[in-house]
Amino acid sequence: MADPRIRRLASILVGHSLNVKRGETVLISASSELAKPLVLELFREVLKRGGHPLTSISFEETLNIFYTTASRTQIMHLPRTRLYEARNVDCVINIRAPVNKKGLSGIDPGLIGLRSKALKPISDVIVNTKRWVLCNFPTNALAQEADMSLEEYEDFLYRATNIDWKKVKSREMKLKRLLDRGSRIRIVGRDTDITIGITGRKAIPCYGERNMPDGEVFLSPLESSAEGYIYFEMPAIYQGREVTGIRLRFKKGRVVDARADKNEDFLYAMLNTDRGARYLGEVGIGVNYGIKRFSKDILFDEKIGGTVHLAVGKSYRSAGGRNRSAIHWDMIKDLRGNGAIYIDGRLIQKNGRFLI
Repeated sequence: MADPRIRRLASILVGHSLNVKRGETVLISASSELAKPLVLELFREVLKRGGHPLTSISFEETLNIFYTTASRTQIMHLPRTRLYEARNVDCVINIRAPVNKKGLSGIDPGLIGLRSKALKPISDVIVNTKRWVLCNFPTNALAQEADMSLEEYEDFLYRATNIDWKKVKSREMKLKRLLDRGSRIRIVGRDTDITIGITGRKAIPCYGERNMPDGEVFLSPLESSAEGYIYFEMPAIYQGREVTGIRLRFKKGRVVDARADKNEDFLYAMLNTDRGARYLGEVGIGVNYGIKRFSKDILFDEKIGGTVHLAVGKSYRSAGGRNRSAIHWDMIKDLRGNGAIYIDGRLIQKNGRFLI
């Protein structure tokens, strides 16, 4: 018998997150065979709602084989069958269930960037034109990365996902209204003072319809507006690489100086992926105070109440963004100790707590 928490999560993903309707085709994609318990419950839920489920289950080890064996031509190849699939499904559920979080640590980051560029037409179709949701399934790799036992991580995940998302929505709408009326966000904290233009950009409250867990309000800023500098206390993890102590300086919206305490070469490689990689695609404010500890997983960490995150690279069309890039890399700034957020000079958050 399936864990009732898995059934509850499957019901939320299919019913709340995607609101699957009769006759719709739903792609259930999992990064490894470890996600089988959730895949089966999702398959069942889609059928119960009259939809047509498709499954795509990967073997994680194939990525390492690919990067160590493929030619440049193969790395740059666009799989047109996958592009056709992306264009013809109605919804996508993407489940991350890693076997080894460090599986790509020995791979040249330049190759990873090239592959991301090659697959960009597929990701663009899904992100910009389809209903989609991203979710973790508890694995030992995720638990170890978060410094938890598997049982602790299961509790951590299900406490963050199996909640009343309609109540979350009502709390986020207040912040959205404030951001929608604003023209500038200023973020101040340790080694940080940065101002970002938001005039005319629509803030999007997130309450479980894209990411699970959720709990943020984000927008895509004006592309040439960021001015100042920022230090990210929390490690920034992308493509299996952990970069710590990141410091970025912006001028006219562009990263003009970048530093890191660890894996600085990888930071440079990602920022040089393409022209858009040095501009901001997102500014997000975390509002989920139920997630209190850092887990080395952006899906959870960017939602921590009292933090903000900036993403370099691709912006969201739904938020009015115009920046194009093959990457989208979120970096988290902790404001809970000594930080503040201002909108048009008005203090709206101090030391991680809202004043609105």
